[in-house]
Amino acid sequence: MSEAVSRYRDPAGESPTWRVLLTLVAVAFLAIVVILPLITVFYEAFRKGAAAFFEAFQEPDAIAAIRLTLTVAAIAVPLNLVFGVAAAWAIAKFDFRGKTFLVTLIDLPFSISPVISGLVYVLLFGAQSYLGPILKSQGIQIIFALPGIVLATVFVTFPFIARELIPLMQEQGTGDEEAALSLGATGWQTFWYVTLPNVKWGLLYGVLLCNARAMGEFGAVSVVSGHVRGLTETMPLHIEILYNEYNFAAAFAIATLLALLALVTLALKTLLELRYGDEIAAGRKH
Repeated sequence: MSEAVSRYRDPAGESPTWRVLLTLVAVAFLAIVVILPLITVFYEAFRKGAAAFFEAFQEPDAIAAIRLTLTVAAIAVPLNLVFGVAAAWAIAKFDFRGKTFLVTLIDLPFSISPVISGLVYVLLFGAQSYLGPILKSQGIQIIFALPGIVLATVFVTFPFIARELIPLMQEQGTGDEEAALSLGATGWQTFWYVTLPNVKWGLLYGVLLCNARAMGEFGAVSVVSGHVRGLTETMPLHIEILYNEYNFAAAFAIATLLALLALVTLALKTLLELRYGDEIAAGRKH
């Protein structure tokens, strides 16, 4: 009797019927929430033909938006890389007063609306703030310029790398670092040749996620950018303006570029898992 039951029930206790039903529910949910909207974006982008699609990328404002988006990501991601590695290393490898508070601050952007973070920077560096006139007198413009967009993007995206590395470093412990130090390695040599190689895959995941989030950020950037066409519009902001102007073909064409960037990020992550899956698993269990 027990053998007969085991044929129809897996160790988790679900029957084949429930397993199939749960799988169908998950697939249906993903199809409605993710796949269908993605298909719709590409359909609308090409509905008026390939000529209209590629024409959207030849507009000066679109070129400027793409260039600004890539520039912001190229600045924000390295800044978050440095901060994320430093914060994760400090939290996972050392005990110090205020560690819990630091972890809470790292998680802060996850709980605060991006719009609020943008407003905070306006209050700090805007024309009506205390620092605004001082910065203006020095010829420095933060709000409605590239620095403000970068600051807002860094704030929204800085948890991604740190949050990917902290649990990984904590799981690995400090044994390898202590061994390296006992053999005469310096602190920098220990970090470069021991700590960093042990977390390289988690670090790469964090960078990929941070980059995707930086290029797709809308709320915080919308507040600090001022929506100056051709100057402070990123791709998400440009898509909004095109859509509000009923230029749907161009709006969806630019949206496909953002979607493709996200798909490339996902593809890179999947390829790394397939190619280096054993090394990634070993690094997480190290």
